[in-house]
Amino acid sequence: MARTVALNFLKAGFLVAILAAACAGIGWLIGGETSALVFAFCSLLAATAVYRYGDRALLGMLGARKFALAESPLLAPTTEKVAVALRVRPPQLYLIPDGFPRLFAVGRGPGSSALAISTGALHSLRREELEAAIAHELAHVRRRDVLVQTFVVLFATTLVELSRVGGWLSRFLLAILAPIGAAFVHLLLSANREHHADELAARATGGAHDLADALARLDRAAELVEFAANPATEPLYPVDPFEADGIARMFKTHPPLEERLRRLRELGSSGNGRLPERTLSELRKETSEPL
Repeated sequence: MARTVALNFLKAGFLVAILAAACAGIGWLIGGETSALVFAFCSLLAATAVYRYGDRALLGMLGARKFALAESPLLAPTTEKVAVALRVRPPQLYLIPDGFPRLFAVGRGPGSSALAISTGALHSLRREELEAAIAHELAHVRRRDVLVQTFVVLFATTLVELSRVGGWLSRFLLAILAPIGAAFVHLLLSANREHHADELAARATGGAHDLADALARLDRAAELVEFAANPATEPLYPVDPFEADGIARMFKTHPPLEERLRRLRELGSSGNGRLPERTLSELRKETSEPL
């Protein structure tokens, strides 16, 4: 776990360094060394702002608003229960007023995160499935996958949005900017992060079969409910909600769902996904670094 956390910090730092170098290069072309330093400094200030407020920017882009307890009395206590099992601070809760079942986590890590869930997910998932899906998202928080996801998805989403200036220029910019964003997405976000989050969530909560059922239900929703969003947000969700064609294919980072379900079913069959108490204690000790 410590190695994963360190690697995610390095990935975020790598993205910041690349963007700072690119900005410095642009500044140097415009005005020489002084401009290069100014541009690099401004890029670092922007990276600091993203670190502090990038989660809010993504939540706003995706139409999430603060969750009110009356909208679902079970959501807050369920989330707190999962957060205790995974040794993370309970995330701030947001609601997406959308009938398409989806949820995602953004933020910096175990001490500062936000969980957004749609009304469709609240209404379509059983309580056990909802708990398992939340556990999957908070497993990303525990491993600090969420830090890299927030950085790179915000970057890629911004590039795609910048291309929408209208007219023939939109297609031209999209053809240039979308591959750049997709390249960073695939460079920094491994498909294995979903397998690791599945396993950590199932082992910490004992809900391997419930998580498999939740993922299957969320996947089937794409066939029943229309969904439209920036395709660069694909890495945020537990399953890929986009059709596998067009620009969405460029940002696909999830492993095949069949493989994930098979692994979870095998884990559940070996003991309902819960580790022996000794091993579970070791897992919690391993993930108990200060928040």
